[in-house]
Amino acid sequence: MSALDLLLVAVGGGAGAALRFVLDGVVKARVTGFPLGTMVINVSGSLVLGLLTGLGEAGTLALPVVAVLGTGMMGGYTTFSTASVETVRLLQSGKTRLAVLNGLGMLVVSVGAAALGLLLGRNS
Repeated sequence: MSALDLLLVAVGGGAGAALRFVLDGVVKARVTGFPLGTMVINVSGSLVLGLLTGLGEAGTLALPVVAVLGTGMMGGYTTFSTASVETVRLLQSGKTRLAVLNGLGMLVVSVGAAALGLLLGRNS
């Protein structure tokens, strides 16, 4: 990987983090009581990362592009740590069902979205 590729991955990570910040804020302004923004971000990011990876495997996208958009942008966009903290906060506030829905539901749906993205990317 060249120095330019590394710089572009870092820039992509910053852009992804900024996009996550904006989207999460928009969702939080409309939905309270459940961290829907983080779920939307992690599921959509998993789908996009799966798609990018599949496109890279199929030879449709060059691997440096997959690294910048996948590792960089989607790495900055998705957020496992925030999802974990939000799940713990739901547990601490006595919202056990919502905590389970958030933690396990997001995992299952995100993995499914990643699988779908890979399938779509490989078959493009």
